[in-house]
Amino acid sequence: MSSADNTIAYQGAPGANSDMACRQVFPDMVPLPCHSFEDAFAAVTEGRARLAMIPIENSVAGRVADMHHLLPQGGLHIIGEHFQRVVHCLVAPKGATIAGLKQVHSHIQALSQCRGYLRAHGMAPITHADTAGAAADVAKWGDLTQGAIASELAAQIYGLEVLARGIEDAEHNTTRFLILSREPKPAPRGAGPVITSFVFRVRSVPAALYKAMGGFATNGINMTKLESYMVGGRFTSTQFYADVEGHPEDRPLRLALEELDFFARELKILGVYPAHPFRSESSQRDDGQD
Repeated sequence: MSSADNTIAYQGAPGANSDMACRQVFPDMVPLPCHSFEDAFAAVTEGRARLAMIPIENSVAGRVADMHHLLPQGGLHIIGEHFQRVVHCLVAPKGATIAGLKQVHSHIQALSQCRGYLRAHGMAPITHADTAGAAADVAKWGDLTQGAIASELAAQIYGLEVLARGIEDAEHNTTRFLILSREPKPAPRGAGPVITSFVFRVRSVPAALYKAMGGFATNGINMTKLESYMVGGRFTSTQFYADVEGHPEDRPLRLALEELDFFARELKILGVYPAHPFRSESSQRDDGQD
C-alpha cells in the first residue's frame, strides 16, 4: 500500500474539526491538511490521497458555501457520510482572559454557530479560512486581546489556553461530512438504509419543479434534502442538490428518478452510500418529543 492509499484529505490546518472527523472515522489513516476545499478535491483526483472528508452542512449555520458547486464538478464520488457533534472552545494565548478579549478569529461557520456568545461578551468576530488556522495565527501573534474559536485539539497543538468550552449557541450543533473518493463505491442493495445524492436542473417551463418532484411523492420516497443555487451567475439558471432515502435499484426510487429525468436536465447521481446511524437516532429523539 502506498502512502497515498492511506491518506485522507481535508480542508484546514491540523486540529480543525475536519481533522477530528478524519481521526474519528479513519483512525488508521493519515490526515492531509489542505488550504482550500479545491485543494482537498485535487489531492484525491491527483492521487495524493485516497479519500477526502468534506463538511457539507451544519445544524446551526446551514450549508457550507461552495460545496454544492464543487460536488458536481469535482470529479469525485460520495461513498459515505459522517455526523459529528461540534464543541467549540474559546482559546487564547496564556495569560489572556475572557474580559480582555476584543476580537475572536475563526471560520465563518464557527463564528455563526457562536454568534450569541460573542455578542454577549462584546467580542468582534473576524473571519478566517478555518478554525485551526485561526488558532495558529492567534498563537503566533501572542496578543492577549485576540482569541479564536477552535477545537480543544487545536489549542493543544498550538499551545493556547482554553478559556471556555461549549460556547456554541445550540446544543444540537452538528456538522454533516461527506466522504469522497475517485472511484464510485455504491452501497449494495438490501444491506441497510441507503442515501442517494444527486444534482439536476429543471427545464425553464411553468411548474417544472413541481412535476419533477411528483414522482418522489407518488412512489413514497422520502426526500431529506433539497436545495437550489444559482449556476454561472445567471438568475434564470438554477441547479438543485437533493438527498433521498433509498437505492436507485429499488423500484420506487428507480421510477421516481425516471420521472425526474423526463422533466429535468443534467441529472447526475453523486453517490449511493450507507445512511449514518445518526439519522435513525435523530429520528427516534424527534419521535420521543411528539
